[in-house]
Parts: sequence; C-alpha cells; structure tokens
Amino acid sequence: MTKQKLICGVALTSMLFTAGALTPAMAKMSINDEKCNVTLNYDVTVEPKKLQISDNGSEKYRVELDQLYVDGKKVTLNAKQQTLLTQYSDELSRQVPEVIDLVGDVVVMASQAVNMALTPIFGDATGSQIDKLMTGIQKRIDTMAYQQGDKFYLGSTESSIEHAFNEEFEQEIEQMVTNSMGSLMMTLGSQIMSSEGGSFEEKMNTFSQKMDNVGKDIEQQLESQSQGLEQRADKICDNFEGLLVLESQVRKDIPELAPYTLAKLGELKE
Repeated sequence: MTKQKLICGVALTSMLFTAGALTPAMAKMSINDEKCNVTLNYDVTVEPKKLQISDNGSEKYRVELDQLYVDGKKVTLNAKQQTLLTQYSDELSRQVPEVIDLVGDVVVMASQAVNMALTPIFGDATGSQIDKLMTGIQKRIDTMAYQQGDKFYLGSTESSIEHAFNEEFEQEIEQMVTNSMGSLMMTLGSQIMSSEGGSFEEKMNTFSQKMDNVGKDIEQQLESQSQGLEQRADKICDNFEGLLVLESQVRKDIPELAPYTLAKLGELKE
C-alpha cells in the first residue's frame, strides 16, 4: 500500500491483524474512492485570517489578510490575480475543516466496528485492548488532522504521516499483538470447540456461520452511519475536483505559485 487513503483508507480494522500495516513507509494522505482520487502534496493550516501551505514545517506560501507571501516574500498582485487568489483561499479554507471533520468521524465508526466485531467473540479483556489501541490511533491522527479553536490543520505529507505513525507506534502494535495473541487463540479455540456439531468440521462450519451473522449485524447497525460518511466523502471528492481546477488557474495566472501543486488528481476507477 503506497498511499494513505483518507476515507476508509483509514483501514483501521486491518491493523488489528497486521502489525506492520502502518509503518514509516506510508506516503501521502489522499481522498480515494470510486469517483475520484485526490492526493495532497502539502500540509495545510487554516486560520480566520491566514491560510498556510507548508512541507514538514517549512512554509511554502501563505495568504494572510488577502496578501500573498511566497517563500516569505510578499507578492504584488493585479486585480485579476487578487480575485483568483481570494476565491481559491476562501474555497480551500472552507473545505479543509470538512475533511478534518470527516476524518474524525471515520475513526469513530472504525472503532465502533472493531469493538462490535471482536468483543462479543473474544470477550471484554480483548475489548479493553482494542479500546487502548483505538485511543492511541485517535491521538496520533489528531496530530495530523485537528481543530484547535479557530485553527484547522491537515497534515497530509509523507513526513507528517511518518511523524504520527512512527516506529514507536509500530512497536506498540507489535507489543499489543504479542501480548494478546495467546489469549486470543485460546478464546478462539474455545469458541470453536463450544460450537454446535459433532465433528471438528461441523463445529468450524457453525462458528463460521456465527461470524457471518456477527458481520451482518454490524453491517446493519452501521449501515446508515456508513452511508452518511460515504455521501460526505463523495461530496468532498467533488469539491476537491472543483478546487483543483481553480488551483490550476491560480498557478497559471500567478507564476510564483506555479511550483507548488497543492493536490493532484489521479486516474479514476472505471
């Protein structure tokens, strides 16, 4: 996996079973679904009177009080350029909080899904481990996408993601899996052997059916919430596609911004 997907690219459930799923090798955050594939190249900070685009803490440009600064230097704009820049910065400032809000809700739903799937099978002890893991994930995601008062920050570059999901996080996951594996296997074996059926194969079939039923129950309980998130993700994708068109025009009309492509649109799925 070479991209960190934003919506359900936060594939958190897989991390419970693959300790190395999140490593410092992760790349940039993206919005990726069946309708669009938008990858962000820079970190974005939005404040009431300032929009800042940076890379690993190094400011590339900012719009402050309707003034453009590129590499720390003020850029003089004509009327057309000023209108384009204002339109672009206003639109980006509107969309970033929507993305951050969506990220938080996706994490909450992922946590609910994991708990609903595993706690009934493996018990409360495992549930507490899951809660601890998901709390740790939430804290790290909060360093990448957060709101502090009127300030919104979306850390989408590789260095930002590496900083959040670093080697320490990988070790935490590995330790949790190591500590839990024995009890998980024992509980799983107990669940299988206590299932109805005479032979081991019959017990496995019964247990498999139980797992299918659990999956259906979870799907049903989370269906409306999931649909709501998908609709919001689709809207965000549509908005970002429109933003890219505007950004392209801004970079064309303001040469100083030409080197800085905030986002790019990948190939769409058929």
